[in-house]
Amino acid sequence: MTEKHETVSRQAEEKKIYSYLGLAQKAGKIACGEFLTEQSIKEGKAKLVLISKEASENTKKKFIDCATYYAVPIFLFGEKENLGHCLGKEFRASISVQDAGFAKAILTQLEHLELFDQRRR
Repeated sequence: MTEKHETVSRQAEEKKIYSYLGLAQKAGKIACGEFLTEQSIKEGKAKLVLISKEASENTKKKFIDCATYYAVPIFLFGEKENLGHCLGKEFRASISVQDAGFAKAILTQLEHLELFDQRRR
């Protein structure tokens, strides 16, 4: 596969993830922002957590530790602006997907992008 083709394929996979996030938002199955994402994890509602690659190291550590403790898959994905935009919001550094179907679809795309669960082993 050529480098250009790989880039286009990667962009298509990322676009699918943003689309799934938008659909999940419309279905009311998203919690975003630090407080709501953390609450979603602690209440057992979170099926998947996405943290922006641009988030601060403290934010990443906080959510990775929390997701590890509560056994929720967590991935570093996307930029704050793109994550917020797909939800119809401003910048967002953290998102919790609260529906198993949407989470499974997004996890499939994350695997295609060769991104890995950030939970501590």
